[in-house]
Amino acid sequence: MYGSVLVAAALALVSYLVFRVTARKEAEFLFGKFGPAYSVYAERTPPFWPNPLLFHDQAERRFSTKALRRTFTDGLYFLALFPAIETIEQLRISGMLPVFFTLY
Repeated sequence: MYGSVLVAAALALVSYLVFRVTARKEAEFLFGKFGPAYSVYAERTPPFWPNPLLFHDQAERRFSTKALRRTFTDGLYFLALFPAIETIEQLRISGMLPVFFTLY
């Protein structure tokens, strides 16, 4: 998307770090809210990378529109980066923004 392996690697690293910190904070919150029940869940559930071998379908499912809305809102932060990146690039091309260094 950016035309640079270096930028893609940096974005992947930043994303990994953000998700890792978020997962840790979420685990702390859930342990505080659910206590021992969450500890039992955490012992059999991977904290970051999913393990498809552990998946078991349940007959009863619940859909949360609040959780869907929150996930959608979180995703919008990443989408908001694209217009900002394009604006910076256009300002650089037009000469209105000085170029200190170029990654690609």
